[in-house]
Amino acid sequence: MTAPLRWTTGRDAVDGLLARRHLDRVPANREHAEMLLDQARRHAASARILRDSDLELAFSAAYDAARKALTAVFAIQGLRPTSAGGHIAVYQGALAQFDPPLGATIKPFDWMRRTRNDAEYPQADSPALEADDVDEAVEAASGIIEMSATLLDTLPPYGK
Repeated sequence: MTAPLRWTTGRDAVDGLLARRHLDRVPANREHAEMLLDQARRHAASARILRDSDLELAFSAAYDAARKALTAVFAIQGLRPTSAGGHIAVYQGALAQFDPPLGATIKPFDWMRRTRNDAEYPQADSPALEADDVDEAVEAASGIIEMSATLLDTLPPYGK
């Protein structure tokens, strides 16, 4: 009998997120992961449509597209971000597991997370979003969606 396949890259970081309850273990679920990717694709398409009429909503849609695509990767592994860990746990867990070689694709998510937060809860001196920000966010989200779709076919459930 062969041992179950284990994904070991970034294991210490993911185990830490689990220990701090920033991630939870759930049953690995391909159908749920694919549903999240479908939502991510729709959100990215919506961001493109909204770009010329509502920059904040367009940026938020692009951000949600990236977040749901990364969450799909966790769903296929049997992991789920918690409210305690929030969106930063998605970023930290993905970066720990896939950088290198996929850091250039994942790292824009942190900029998107911070920029979206600034747009949602602006300070008086916060810079306004520009169309170029939305374009960059949609491009980054599209790369994360593509990466996540590829990872769904290669990742085993997260082993104990």
